[in-house]
Amino acid sequence: MKLTTAGESHGKTLVGIIEGLPSNLKIDIGEINAYLALRQNGYGRGGRQKIERDEVEILSGVRNLLTLASPLSFAIRNRDYENWREFMAPEGCDVSQRTLTKVRPGHADLTGVLKYGQTDARNILERASARETAVRVVAGTVARQYLRTLGVQITGYVKGVCGIVDPVIYPFERIEEAKKHPLFMLDNDKEKEACALLDKLKAEGDTAGGLIEIRVKGLKSGFGSCMRYADKLDALLCGAAMSVQAIKGVEIGLGFEAANLKGSLVHDEIYYDGNYRRKTNRAGGIEGGMSNGEEIVLRASMKPIPTLMRGLDTVDIRTKEPTKAAGERSDVAAVCAAEIILESVVAFALADVVSQRLGGDNMREVTERYGKLV
Repeated sequence: MKLTTAGESHGKTLVGIIEGLPSNLKIDIGEINAYLALRQNGYGRGGRQKIERDEVEILSGVRNLLTLASPLSFAIRNRDYENWREFMAPEGCDVSQRTLTKVRPGHADLTGVLKYGQTDARNILERASARETAVRVVAGTVARQYLRTLGVQITGYVKGVCGIVDPVIYPFERIEEAKKHPLFMLDNDKEKEACALLDKLKAEGDTAGGLIEIRVKGLKSGFGSCMRYADKLDALLCGAAMSVQAIKGVEIGLGFEAANLKGSLVHDEIYYDGNYRRKTNRAGGIEGGMSNGEEIVLRASMKPIPTLMRGLDTVDIRTKEPTKAAGERSDVAAVCAAEIILESVVAFALADVVSQRLGGDNMREVTERYGKLV
């Protein structure tokens, strides 16, 4: 499967094209819109979310809610474009307005301006913006629906916000409850503490990041490869997670903790009772670059949003004089949005791996082939 995305944060629309879907996959548009709404929710989000109410419009590749095996294209309209038309219209606009030259540390602004020969960082930030991830949530939800037909489920939650971390390992069945909570955290006391911290940071003009855990259940063993290193499942999933804006670290299973432990406390011993079993899952469901049939456990760290309302020290690229960075958005934290986006990119990367192994031009072939795997 292949996803191509296009669009700017304040442009007319966001567009996506998914190639490689088999025919007769039932598309639940209501579920797609529900995940788009979850992406816009969460404690600490700013005013942009009150303007946009994202909904997907499928343009091609689906008839009567079933895929046709042709490219599935879709759009998400930017409602805020009406407020930006005179500054963003591709047909012609006043580019002297809404320029950004006070480049923001931690953003793509300065490096992008230098790389692409621009004098206005808006020509960089509009595409680098995390607004683009709405497209990936749509594609990821379609991938989730594909995987669900095979019995593969994906969920996740927020484990920590700005150092306030919940150390508990929860059973898969409990995790979906987190989406009913303001910060997608399962420990109520930790969540209240984190919300209070976000209130304090907002008053100070500061921001926060967090720690997110994604879990995958029901994937059979053997997806990925130990023969071609570009096809290692952990590399593909970690690469997908790292492609999300603001994600700075990813681990599978014990991850970085494994470096501090002896081997007997890291590796999962193997047993046989008619099927091969492991009593622990420190590997996070992946060994030798391949799924081993256990739950896949992936954690990602999100850095604090780099646009601070109080502004960090920077340089104005027009005057080369020191100044304070421009304020472009008002989120204090977007860790809940990041959790939904991470679920989505993991789902799409996993669906790609599954479809490459199974093939199949229609969903009947796909499900029959998956059913024959050990």
